[in-house]
Amino acid sequence: MKSRKPLNSIVRPGSNGQPVTIRSLAQHLKLSSAAVSMVLNQTPKAGRFPEKTRKRILAAAQEFNYRPNFVARSLRKQQTFTIGVLVPEVSEGYAALVLAGIEDYLLQAGYFYFVVSHRHKPHLLEQYPRLFMERLVEGIIAVDTALEGHLPVPTVSVSGHKRMIGVTNVVLDHRHAACLALEHLMRLGHRKIAFIKGQPFSSDTETRWASIRQGARKLGLAIDPELVGQLQEDLPSPEPGYAVTKSLLAKHCDFTALFAFNDISAIGAIRALLDSGLKVPADVSVIGFDDIQSAAFQNPRLTTIRQPLRNMGAIAAETLLRRISGGTYPKLIAVEPELIVRESTAAQAAPELLSS
Repeated sequence: MKSRKPLNSIVRPGSNGQPVTIRSLAQHLKLSSAAVSMVLNQTPKAGRFPEKTRKRILAAAQEFNYRPNFVARSLRKQQTFTIGVLVPEVSEGYAALVLAGIEDYLLQAGYFYFVVSHRHKPHLLEQYPRLFMERLVEGIIAVDTALEGHLPVPTVSVSGHKRMIGVTNVVLDHRHAACLALEHLMRLGHRKIAFIKGQPFSSDTETRWASIRQGARKLGLAIDPELVGQLQEDLPSPEPGYAVTKSLLAKHCDFTALFAFNDISAIGAIRALLDSGLKVPADVSVIGFDDIQSAAFQNPRLTTIRQPLRNMGAIAAETLLRRISGGTYPKLIAVEPELIVRESTAAQAAPELLSS
């Protein structure tokens, strides 16, 4: 007579040497495989289950070291759940904050992503999208990257200003941003303002400069060409801003304020001013752009125009996944800037103080 297995004897998931699956977790928890799948995959229907049940499922998945079968999921849904992300470079500043927002959203949605930096090299800009397609990405997010030609998958561009078929652009309202900065400086009494333009290859450079010129005309502010410098080096450091500011000072054209292309160049500009014996903001006020994480910890703390960079990344990821699923999407998504006033700007000193 065969011995019966005790009714309370339950085979623990993974104890037989086989991978832990949704089915084995479901058997252990005495739940349906569908219920366990919905909770682990964080589908909208997961909310129908009591919180106690969801916690049980998640705790069991952690206890038995459950790992989703990516290949099986891809075959079942005929998707790779993979996104390609193009950035100029990965360092502190613009791209890193946008990437953080992209990552936040894709991780929550269960998507994997490749990140490549092209450093504005034409052959890499041509090669990387092709490599993405060979790896079966379902969509591409381009950050501060000038796209050329049609891409055969849904594409979202952050700070992309070129209207292209099949591409959704997530952009800042640069006209509003320029007016915020100029109005702030003019309220402080500044009229002799120096400007640092972005590098020629940056996708925001021309749009932002056109917005600054338009805002200046609207406010009755004259821009002196001698007080306009442009970043040239492809370096993600304050060095280019330092070099441009030094060249502006060498012209011996007085200015009481400086509007930099981004926070990184503003940090370089402040160091150049200090090295030249000038005080910030007592002699020259400096305003940046982006509001990177270290802006609030500079000395002086940097006044800047905040771009919601992390949110722009999340918007780009959300829009791309909506496009992949066949949902409707806009061709242009504009986000609003914000003036952040800190210690690097102040009222212009009285003329008699300047001459003393």
